[in-house]
Amino acid sequence: MPGDIGLTQISGTTGKLIRFGQWLNGNGFADYEHAFLVLPDERLLEAEPGGANVKPLSAYDDSNVVYTCPDGMTDEQRGAVCEASGRYIGVEYSFLDFLAIATHRVHLPVPGLRRYVASTKHMICSQLVDQCYQDAGVHLFADRRWSGYVTPGALHTLLAGSGEGAADAAHDEAARDDKRRGARRAA
Repeated sequence: MPGDIGLTQISGTTGKLIRFGQWLNGNGFADYEHAFLVLPDERLLEAEPGGANVKPLSAYDDSNVVYTCPDGMTDEQRGAVCEASGRYIGVEYSFLDFLAIATHRVHLPVPGLRRYVASTKHMICSQLVDQCYQDAGVHLFADRRWSGYVTPGALHTLLAGSGEGAADAAHDEAARDDKRRGARRAA
């Protein structure tokens, strides 16, 4: 259905590297390394090397795909998510975003990291999907995470998995971040 999020596996070395990167980010070893957005007319938008592009939904006919979306999505919200997607066609893919997300996860103090992760000039697949939802006014994560701080595994845990575990883990991480900031201000 338009506005749904498709989550699927990537085989080979690339899939293993993404799965490892998600593990580093606290998303476990869930076997969902790719996310895409379902569009009207049996199409999809996905971020991939070479830039985000639209292709037929049938491209995943032979794949194990979980289709999901937040509970209670209205037709208007779905339409807004799909409309927002047009802004990101051609946006460059960036494997460095996985490294930036991991850097944030381990709390390395890198100047400009938050701005880099939040940038919409380069995105991994899950950032692209999450950004389309944000642009439509639908915030998938209610845990005060940085904009762009999302992996396919986090989307799966939130929407197709238990959901509560992702929110709890991210809330715990946000609380740790708040505590660190408070300690730095007090110093």
